[in-house]
Amino acid sequence: MEKIYNYIDGDVAAPAEDRWLDVFEPATGQAYARAPDSSADDLKKAMSAAQSAFDPWAATSAAERGRVLNRLANLVEERAAEFAQAESVDTGKPLRLAESVDIPRVAANLRFYAGAAEHFASESHAMGQDAINYTLREPLGVVACISPWNLPLYLLSWKIAPALAAGNTVIAKPSELTPMTAYLFSRLLSRANVPPGVLNIVHGRGAGVGQALVDQTEIAAISFTGGTSTGKQIAKSTAGRFKKLSLEMGGKNPTVVFADCDWDRTLDQTLRAAFTNQGEVCLCGSRILVQNEVYERFREDFVARAKQLVVGDPLVNGSDQGALISAAHRDKVLDCIQLAQDEGGEVLCGGTPVNLPGRCAEGWFVAPTVIEGLPAQCRTNQEEIFGPVVTIMPFDDEDEAIALSNQSTYGLAASIWGSDVTRCLRVARRIEAGLVWVNTWMMRDLRTPMGGMKQSGMGREGGFESMRFFTEPKNVCVRYD
Repeated sequence: MEKIYNYIDGDVAAPAEDRWLDVFEPATGQAYARAPDSSADDLKKAMSAAQSAFDPWAATSAAERGRVLNRLANLVEERAAEFAQAESVDTGKPLRLAESVDIPRVAANLRFYAGAAEHFASESHAMGQDAINYTLREPLGVVACISPWNLPLYLLSWKIAPALAAGNTVIAKPSELTPMTAYLFSRLLSRANVPPGVLNIVHGRGAGVGQALVDQTEIAAISFTGGTSTGKQIAKSTAGRFKKLSLEMGGKNPTVVFADCDWDRTLDQTLRAAFTNQGEVCLCGSRILVQNEVYERFREDFVARAKQLVVGDPLVNGSDQGALISAAHRDKVLDCIQLAQDEGGEVLCGGTPVNLPGRCAEGWFVAPTVIEGLPAQCRTNQEEIFGPVVTIMPFDDEDEAIALSNQSTYGLAASIWGSDVTRCLRVARRIEAGLVWVNTWMMRDLRTPMGGMKQSGMGREGGFESMRFFTEPKNVCVRYD
């Protein structure tokens, strides 16, 4: 049983109360490591370290902060294979996905904000011949970065990189379900000459040290990615304290397929949008809407391709789908499939657990599942499942497609597929979502804003949006005479 430690004030640290949490490998269902179940005492130490480090770090030049982030990126790239293996073991995702997406994106996040540290600029406003205003962007102080279990280091780096680039010090809280890569990352910080206290990583339960971090009065801002229910709790806990909040939460994202789409490309990419990372991505397209004249053909071709996806050991080449994050989450997904059937839906493929031989015999696997015959307002089409489950339904015209897309309390992402680009752009403008892709999915430019509408969140991350979030604007007005 490998032990994972906190990282506080430049060094690894066991939890103050010597409490530990088992960490499970989803593919085997077995505990393989132990992580700190940190307490208020651990948070107090991290807070003290971050406060002491803030003034010197804020005074460090943007160029030097960028060099620190670039050194971290170099170290991640040097150990990319180790990080990818650890991410696959911790999350259950296929190793090839961690190798091709998760870990390269960590290095990309660090490098992007290394550059942003120097290129982040502010505004000036001349008042004729009399005066000029200029705006300073000052770091906030100690900020909290809380990341989820589905893309552990990918999303942790997406938060800590801009926070550090802007001159803040950070207390990071990874998910207790997937702490390994955050721990491995913490072991690189001293090698990259990150000053003690600038980045502190505290492990533990969301309801324990996570809530204590949210309640910490001296935390200036909270950047959170995770479930909508947790995001609501954070907003409720901080109401009246005037903390800055960035909440990127759940989604029930529509995939809109018009009859004039590029057939094979659309099938390939909508399958990818449905089932990447076992559907455990907030941006996955879980509601597939298909124009009536091609609905039956698309349904048959899509189901045939879904049946061909290989559910297997995530560490073995050729596995398209790995394991779900926990036994409880697997059971929740299976309960959602049963609910869909109770609501009158027909399971076209999947819908069952997958039992694998060998080392994965006790793993938490579910077959890719496609369901049809459900009304738009049923629970299955309204509630986030966060697993390898999609629904499929027909529509007549673009107005109905837009209406069905917007019949959701969520508004995170959508994708639109068709060769009439003018129509696609009309639909994109009317869909209520923070990110809309046309004839593509999950094509990300780190300069662009990322976030949702309605119950999918508040605030935006990405590019200079993150730099603005992690700084406070101060206007200075100078009269010439």
